[in-house]
Amino acid sequence: MTILALALATVAWAQEAKKPFKGFFHNDEYSVYLRVNLYDNDITVPNHELFGPLPGYFAKDRNNFYWLVTGAKLKGEHKAELSLINDYGSEDLKAMLTVKNDSTLILRQEDGSALKVPNKGKWQKMPTELTLKRK
Repeated sequence: MTILALALATVAWAQEAKKPFKGFFHNDEYSVYLRVNLYDNDITVPNHELFGPLPGYFAKDRNNFYWLVTGAKLKGEHKAELSLINDYGSEDLKAMLTVKNDSTLILRQEDGSALKVPNKGKWQKMPTELTLKRK
């Protein structure tokens, strides 16, 4: 029974590994994270249920400010184009999300507003290229 359970868990994990654009990814340096599921577009943003299910969101730890992923287009197995808008609706941007390896994504801002998050009462601008690791 134990061997069967381990085999099933391994198969489930292997299937998830084939979905690099699904999961929770964090950047420790800036205390920001990306929660995405670009395959099923079924992510609900906390306290923003009004928007319904989305491909994902970008946020800062211990904060209620979000960048909503309103559109995502897969460009093969290792790249995806994202459209993001802040939860005020005042700024938007285009970004490219690239798989670096099984546990790392690179978020690169391409066009539009700068990606900013609240930090100690001020706006902190994110670097144009941000590395996010799977948690």
